[in-house]
Amino acid sequence: MTDRIRLGMVGGGNDAFIGAVHRIASRIDDQYELVAGALSSTPEKSRESGAALGLTRVYDDFKQMAIREARRKDGIEAVSIVTPNHVHYAAAREFLKRGIHVICDKPLTSTLADAKKLVKAAEASDALFVLTHNYTGYPMVRQARAMVAAGEIGAVRVVQVEYPQDWLTIEQDFKQAEWRTDPARSGAGGSTGDIGTHAYNLACFISGLEASELAADLDAFVPGRRVDDNAHVMLRFKGGAKGMLWSSQVAPGNENALRIRIYGETGGLEWAQEDPNYLWHSPFGEPKRLITRNGAGAGDAAARVSRIPPGHPEGYLEGFATIYSEAAQAIRAHRKGEAAPADVVYPTVSDGLKGVQFVDACVRSSQRNATWVTL
Repeated sequence: MTDRIRLGMVGGGNDAFIGAVHRIASRIDDQYELVAGALSSTPEKSRESGAALGLTRVYDDFKQMAIREARRKDGIEAVSIVTPNHVHYAAAREFLKRGIHVICDKPLTSTLADAKKLVKAAEASDALFVLTHNYTGYPMVRQARAMVAAGEIGAVRVVQVEYPQDWLTIEQDFKQAEWRTDPARSGAGGSTGDIGTHAYNLACFISGLEASELAADLDAFVPGRRVDDNAHVMLRFKGGAKGMLWSSQVAPGNENALRIRIYGETGGLEWAQEDPNYLWHSPFGEPKRLITRNGAGAGDAAARVSRIPPGHPEGYLEGFATIYSEAAQAIRAHRKGEAAPADVVYPTVSDGLKGVQFVDACVRSSQRNATWVTL
């Protein structure tokens, strides 16, 4: 492809897991070329990381990068922000005010105040803002969303979603654990911010519902931990549906066990991230049906974000790639002064605000002995 979008990256230097994931995802559909970066918290580390990636335009910090890239005729058109949460707002603001599209990792910010300011910055900018809730890019998640919207399970009554992991069952001191359990960098939420926001976003994305109230019981089971590592949350959705959400990073035997079940008046749906190519559909009073990615029963919503024939695994990296490719379509439409095609779907800054509001409400509720609070 000769028309690749010129991409920059903030964060994601040497040994940064999620930065490598974003770089791979941006290349899968050959939509982007990484040309610049401010890749680490120090100029020395940034230059080392840039050299390892073969970049010739490496900056000491994100502000320097935003200023200089905006002045170049061949400057970046979009930037990936893959830093710890507390950096998201300041970095995104610098690029947005210069008209550079932002693709930002979740959660949106570490505080609700910053999330609200970032929404205003995005609204004031001509640039697009894309949030990488990558699970919304999975084909069978798109299939489930389309089936709910088409009324195939009737009006939604119950949403059950969970995301248990076990990697923080004991105190850990390596980089990924260290910043995620530091409220100054992660925000007030631990498991709620890191994986609970994924579960909450997925519940709303598939069901089409918006939560109005929640009651949350948060725990930090590991002694001395300053953010939650386990959360039980009850949800009330506008329109009367009810939900339950469990996020945990202290559940031995679980790796990335994101799972959602949605029940309506006439049937139910079930999807699990660790078995992502399958969606179970249970029409009331009939045998349970298995819908496979690109197989019989799968529709256009799944097909347009599928890349390979049925039966071959397609998952995490491809889900990320779908978000990048949806963003690429929106960016190319933006170049022409047009709206993106109606079937292009990606999480926005508004979805990001809802995620931070979810974390804030969970913390407020738990501090009040799990009382109901409004979002």
